[in-house]
Amino acid sequence: MSEVLTQTQDGVLIITINRPEAKNAVNQAVAQGVAAAMEQLDGDKSLNAGIITGAGGTFCSGMDLKAFLRGELPSIKGKGFAGFIESPPGKPLIGAVEGYALAGGMEIAIACDLLVANEKAQFGIPEVKRSLVAAAGGLLTLPSIIGKRMAMELALTGDFISAQRAYEIGFVNRLTEGAAIDAALELAAKVAANGPLALIATKRVINERPDWTSTEMWKKQNEICGPVFTSKDSREGALAFAEKRKPNWLGE
Repeated sequence: MSEVLTQTQDGVLIITINRPEAKNAVNQAVAQGVAAAMEQLDGDKSLNAGIITGAGGTFCSGMDLKAFLRGELPSIKGKGFAGFIESPPGKPLIGAVEGYALAGGMEIAIACDLLVANEKAQFGIPEVKRSLVAAAGGLLTLPSIIGKRMAMELALTGDFISAQRAYEIGFVNRLTEGAAIDAALELAAKVAANGPLALIATKRVINERPDWTSTEMWKKQNEICGPVFTSKDSREGALAFAEKRKPNWLGE
């Protein structure tokens, strides 16, 4: 049985960590499978967005500690933990969270661009409870999403928070009473319907802007967005609007 499953649906790649017996803990095989899936997402022009989720009612319980004790690393060189944390896809990625998203599992959620969660889901970076450190994005990226004080509390106490609390502090975009994957697919459909070049450029600007000075931000933005305005898809978007029809994107 493959430890990472993929399927496509209406321009969306669904990536499922498939180790329910281990609460979808990340080992080397999962990291390799996710890395391959992210390459598929970025390399296939028919795909405009991705969703990552877990099988069996749990998103991901983090690093497989048993594999870690055997010397097995749940990462890929140059790509990081789970095969993508340090090198996320250029296309939008949505997390669909059921059950627990803990430690490395929460850090996978942190690496997503958008997050949908079932109302019973729970989140946490409890690494300090095992004398470990949330070094796969929990310390580096989480403060920019939920603020320094809240990130500090989660990182230093190791406490879990509910999906409702995660929504209140801006970590989760949407809560659902039903299956997270269904709500994620609904959100992904709205994203995937848009121009692929525009989506990639938009994600880049939002993610890279914090590293730009006020004097260089317009120049940097223009470098990324300029080609979008001169693309075939920009003309197609305008033409489709004028003709009151759905655009046919080329990714060019």
